[in-house]
Amino acid sequence: MDQRTRERPPVLLVLAAAVDRGRTDAAARLDAARAAGPGELFTVGGQALRRGRLARPSRRIWVEEPDSGKRRDLILEEDNAFWAWAAIEVLRHTGIRLEELTELSHHSLVQYRIPASGELVPLLSVAPSKTDQERLLVIDPELAEVLSAVITRVRGDDGAVPLVASYDQHECTWNPPMPLLFQRVIGLENRPVPAQGIRTLIHGALAASGITGTDGKPMDFLPHDFRRVFTTEAILKGMPPHIAQLILGHKV
Repeated sequence: MDQRTRERPPVLLVLAAAVDRGRTDAAARLDAARAAGPGELFTVGGQALRRGRLARPSRRIWVEEPDSGKRRDLILEEDNAFWAWAAIEVLRHTGIRLEELTELSHHSLVQYRIPASGELVPLLSVAPSKTDQERLLVIDPELAEVLSAVITRVRGDDGAVPLVASYDQHECTWNPPMPLLFQRVIGLENRPVPAQGIRTLIHGALAASGITGTDGKPMDFLPHDFRRVFTTEAILKGMPPHIAQLILGHKV
């Protein structure tokens, strides 16, 4: 475990840059495909693709690689790239647990007004998971940008974040509908992104990044690795251990 924690901080920024680039590249491919006509060949990011011809109308945007003939769903690719980026960014900026990430909702965004100055401080309310205490984390500008992008993406036509019901794997019960931040459209309905879905997205993003460890093998990041790295870096930068415990939700 110590070895995992030592190896991952140096590549965390590389991973963050890779998933951000993957998100923007996937969006550029999707935009280019939408502008192309059926059967038309187009090039984006140095890659040639051909817009698919569909026998019936579809919400999907299919393309094929001219050389290999491989078919690709660019809407799915762009969606996966966005949510992988969002999950990694929130995990690395907050140090929250995977379960806590999946439970973040629009209600988790709160504000505190400083009495002396009247300044508003944006805060992220993290619901208790392994402990019985809710905690509040200050939202820095980078995290604010990510959360803003997530809310913009999931908002419905009425401007509200849709209510979705998630399944609690530990309690084996359905939670009441909530405006969860990590939700995506599957078919014709909004569904929460489960913990296993987050793991799959992160694994896919890592595979696409080509990042390797000291042994030359592809490096893997578990969701909890971001929490360990967050803690290690916070303490190395001078944060008192008991404050780090409070931020992480551990009992002091």
